[in-house]
This record gives sequence, C-alpha cells and structure tokens, in this order.
Amino acid sequence: MSSPKLPDLKDDPHLKVIRPLVEAYLAFSRADNRHIRAMKLTPAQFDVIATLGDTDGLTCSELSQATLVTKGTLTGVLDRLAAKGLIRRDPDPQDRRAVRIRLTDKGDALFRKTYGAHIMYLRPFFERALNKHQAGQAAELLVRIRDSFTQPR
Repeated sequence: MSSPKLPDLKDDPHLKVIRPLVEAYLAFSRADNRHIRAMKLTPAQFDVIATLGDTDGLTCSELSQATLVTKGTLTGVLDRLAAKGLIRRDPDPQDRRAVRIRLTDKGDALFRKTYGAHIMYLRPFFERALNKHQAGQAAELLVRIRDSFTQPR
C-alpha cells in the first residue's frame, strides 16, 4: 500500500514564512532572555514587573491577561517577587474577593532601572533591520498572523 502523494509545497509563499518567523522568534528570545537574566531576573519576573510599572496595580486576573506568564506559573512568580520585597498584595477596594498586585518602592525602583535599560538594549536590533515605517508594517503583519492562529479553522 503506497502513501498518499504529498502536494508540491516548495514554492508555497505562505509556508516560506514559517522558518524565518520561528528563527526570528528564537533569535529574539535568546537575546531578550540573556539580557533579562543579566539583570538578575527571570523573563517571567521581568514581564510582571514591566506590566505593573506605572500602574496602580492589577488584579491577578488582569495581570494574567496582560503578561505572557501562564496562570499556573503566575502564583509562583508573584510569591518569589513578594519574597524579594518587589511586590505587595493588597485587597481590591472594588472587589473584596480580588487582590490587587502592586510594585513596592523597591519594585518600582527596579522597574525604573531595568525597563528602560532593556528597551535600549533591544532597540538597536530592530533599528538595524527596520525603519519606523517597516516596524509598523511588521507589527501589523505579526498581529494578523497571531490573530489568524487564534481563530477557529
């Protein structure tokens, strides 16, 4: 019994996006994570601190939606940040069942030190590859690809 013949996909323009997309993500991730770890943070910790920065705090649910940290990982990340004195958990005045996560003064100082430094570290990689117009186009295209994968087939 022979296997079904595969279609000839070598010239498919959509499939030609996959490898460069994955390679770009992996290259970005390596550089991003290396710099974050050099600042003595994990990527998840940095994500939470960057998301809480310049806010009056967020509930756990809001934080989960606003970060790339999975719900199952978020509690442990918050526990470690609280143990370092970087966040505090306060009752939410609008909802007694909810807890509002806020940066402490120490956490805010860390946000101010690391967020700008990280943006300045990443910016040259993007400026080397894209002008401002192309960056806007790339962002729009990547959002369209992301949204396509989140819709039902």
